[in-house]
Amino acid sequence: MVSVVEIIGLAAVDAINPCALAVMVIVLMALLLKSSKKRKDVLIGGLSFTLAVYILYFLYGIIMIQFFSYAIPETGKYTYYIFKGFGVFAIILGILNLKDYLMYKPGSLGTEMPMHLRPKMRIWAKKIASPKGAFVIGLIVTLFLLPCTIGPYIIASGKLSVLHFLQTIPWLLFYNLIFVLPMIGITLAIYLGLTTVDRVSGWKEKNIKYLHLFEGLILTILGILMFTGILI
Repeated sequence: MVSVVEIIGLAAVDAINPCALAVMVIVLMALLLKSSKKRKDVLIGGLSFTLAVYILYFLYGIIMIQFFSYAIPETGKYTYYIFKGFGVFAIILGILNLKDYLMYKPGSLGTEMPMHLRPKMRIWAKKIASPKGAFVIGLIVTLFLLPCTIGPYIIASGKLSVLHFLQTIPWLLFYNLIFVLPMIGITLAIYLGLTTVDRVSGWKEKNIKYLHLFEGLILTILGILMFTGILI
């Protein structure tokens, strides 16, 4: 059975991932530097980039759900242990994030984009020359997000795999809507003049440890609830 609490919790953790926020900031900076219309292009480009991320992550979800639907038996003791394994995986991811809160190191395994990928991601982001280009670059840059955002999505996809395929679609749409909400919020806030890209970037850097703390607590709690069977 799929729990709304699980899906919202996992999606929320994905949504506030410092890795995803960092990519969005770089994209918006690139648009501002190359655009004469500035805020209007930030709006269109930011939403185009977000749409690309949404579409590609939705497709990733379908692929993972199909994989799990064949890999996980429908009944039996193996299914029981597999779902407990998802709980353990969530706890491990939570502990890694809590470790980043206590002893932060950029590019940590499983919680942030690896350092060796960051220069490549920036190169692609800087290729954005127009709002339309933001959509194409969004499809490419999304690949760089996978190492640091895929963990919660794997857990969610595994849980959704027990449903009929058509039943998973609304859940995936819902999960990914939550995932991209911060991107939409940042784009709109900059367009409306409520903040700037520099302020968003500065806020992320200043609070990055607390973002990991929040992620770590949610993932650990969800993992314990899944492992103990409270969330089935």
